[in-house]
Amino acid sequence: MKALLLTEYGRLTVTDMALPEIGAEDVLIRVRNCGICGSDIHGYTGITGRRIPPLVMGHEAAGVIEQVGAAVTGFVPGDRVTFDSTVYCGRCDFCLRGDVNLCDARTVLGVSCADYRRHGAFAEFVAVPARILHKLPANLPFEHAAMVEPLAVAVHAVERRRPPVAERVVVIGCGMIGLLTIQVLRARGCRSIVAADLLANRRELALTMGAERVVADISELPEADHVFEVVGYPETVAAAIRSVKKGGVVTLVGNLTPEVVLPLQAVVSRQITLLGTAASCGEYPEAIDLMATGAVDVASLISAVAPLSEGQSWFDRLHRADEGLMKVVLHP
Repeated sequence: MKALLLTEYGRLTVTDMALPEIGAEDVLIRVRNCGICGSDIHGYTGITGRRIPPLVMGHEAAGVIEQVGAAVTGFVPGDRVTFDSTVYCGRCDFCLRGDVNLCDARTVLGVSCADYRRHGAFAEFVAVPARILHKLPANLPFEHAAMVEPLAVAVHAVERRRPPVAERVVVIGCGMIGLLTIQVLRARGCRSIVAADLLANRRELALTMGAERVVADISELPEADHVFEVVGYPETVAAAIRSVKKGGVVTLVGNLTPEVVLPLQAVVSRQITLLGTAASCGEYPEAIDLMATGAVDVASLISAVAPLSEGQSWFDRLHRADEGLMKVVLHP
């Protein structure tokens, strides 16, 4: 099969690789579309240490089942499917209580770190356990279905503590997850949403996605009942804590930097609740429904759909971040 292989940092090559083998509980999927995630761009540059070459990246994907393992039930060749980016064991204490995103033995598609290497979906085929599969409705295009994974992340972030509809909400960061978070909040009935981002095109998108108002300078954020921080920089985390009211909630979604300075006294003396949110945890069916019913618009966020052979060029353009690109979807 053809695959887009990260051979070294900053270099992607379309190469021939062996067809993935499947076990009794696995399925082989012919990939139709796979989105380039921001984490893939960071992995491409090597700054995260979680995409160690050689590796086939890609975890935002959809396709058609080509083959099923002997023990697989409920799925057959020809089914249109997407799949979780987290491969969870289904047996540990976290999985048994439903927190599959915290699985002790989890691996992530398209990630290679010190502990494991798991090839992803920038390829003609990918093998995954049937337990992470979700069927797709016939009316959902594959390029849209490749966005189910980031939408599920946004749904999970909002559901960590869903704001009551009357609360004033701020979303800091209008990248892909931030814009999807805004749409999920609107779908939940929230109306007072202020979005912040440095880039004008992202602020414009935030308004079309449901933000009531946008700001470019985080020092101009209004006081809010609930702030979603979707960047992960020290300055934006500090702004989130500074702008939330006493007794309010800050949900930390972004994680671009591993450490930030915590204004401890502001958090403690103002009794602020800080919530972390990791990946998704059973929200795929709801994300698929939000997309299929039109409650969330992903078409407006897709900048380009391109062949896998152009992967190197699109990764370079996304890394430069100078063209206003949002989501680029590749197809084998």
